[in-house]
Amino acid sequence: MPITLGELSALVGGDLDGPADLVIHQARPLGEAGPGDITLIDRAERAAKIAPGQVAAAVVPRGVNGVKYPVIRVDDVHKAFSLIVNRFRPPRKTNRGGIHPQAIVSSTAKIAENVEIGPFSVIGEEVEIGSGSTIYGGVHIFSGTKIGRNVTIFPNVVLYENTIVGDRCIIHAGAIIGAYGFGYHSESGRHVLAAQLGNVVLEDDVEIGANTTIDRGTYGSTKIGLGSKIDNLVVIAHNCQIGRHNIICAQVGIAGSTTTGDYVVMAGQVGVRDHVHIGEGAVLGAMAGVINDIPAGARFVGIPATPEREQMLKQAALTKLPEMRKQLKELQDLVRRLTQRLESLESSREAA
Repeated sequence: MPITLGELSALVGGDLDGPADLVIHQARPLGEAGPGDITLIDRAERAAKIAPGQVAAAVVPRGVNGVKYPVIRVDDVHKAFSLIVNRFRPPRKTNRGGIHPQAIVSSTAKIAENVEIGPFSVIGEEVEIGSGSTIYGGVHIFSGTKIGRNVTIFPNVVLYENTIVGDRCIIHAGAIIGAYGFGYHSESGRHVLAAQLGNVVLEDDVEIGANTTIDRGTYGSTKIGLGSKIDNLVVIAHNCQIGRHNIICAQVGIAGSTTTGDYVVMAGQVGVRDHVHIGEGAVLGAMAGVINDIPAGARFVGIPATPEREQMLKQAALTKLPEMRKQLKELQDLVRRLTQRLESLESSREAA
């Protein structure tokens, strides 16, 4: 339903600069917004690029001035715009139906109050699920797994035996938690699977992306620390110890027994070898190849990963290679001509 700009300003607690009775029909991002829509502008330099009439209004940071269209000024643009989007497109509500009749739940499982279990899910022996948790359809939870309160597990997730999931965790579709680690030893010329006696522990408020895999520890636990957020298609190998509040982006691969401090950031497609430590607050740029320990607070990029400034100097040098190649050929030609001249002078002296 349409709403006035004044009502939206009151909703987000912003400062209105424009007509309060202006009717807004929808909230859309800048690239999609039209004349009847409100949009968001999260950087001041973008504000001047919008022509009058391109959008009806915008949510902008405080301090943005001089624009020629109605705005709502706020402290946190994304938080405010999220409230506005939810006003136009509220989340769909679903009726909690408890345990679906087509779910298979072991008689030894302990299911708390207000738990939702969808069709075709399988809950193994001695599984514990905390109150308020939602298990969507097609999830397979192996025996001995313990799931905390208000956890959301989306369809087709598999939790191997003895996995521990803390409160308020979110596990997206297709994730596999607790599969065997990729570890072998050689016996009589054959690869023999190493011990797989550990488990995986997700501490409170962890989020696991779609189709991510986290392998169990060999003897102990592979652990994901409090509040860490892991994107889609990430591989975390056996025995890894991921610190608190890490951000691990899509397609990162972390080899076995790697450890990280708190607040580490790994951008897309980072690769980390086994048995290294990434220090607290370190940032690894996209596609960085980590082969050694990373100091706390450092910023590393490249293959192999080196300090960001060092890589910038290398890249600057690479841009000069064509010119340097030309200069080298000129120097080689000069040396050749000087050598010929010296040889000619030597021959003249010998003839005299």
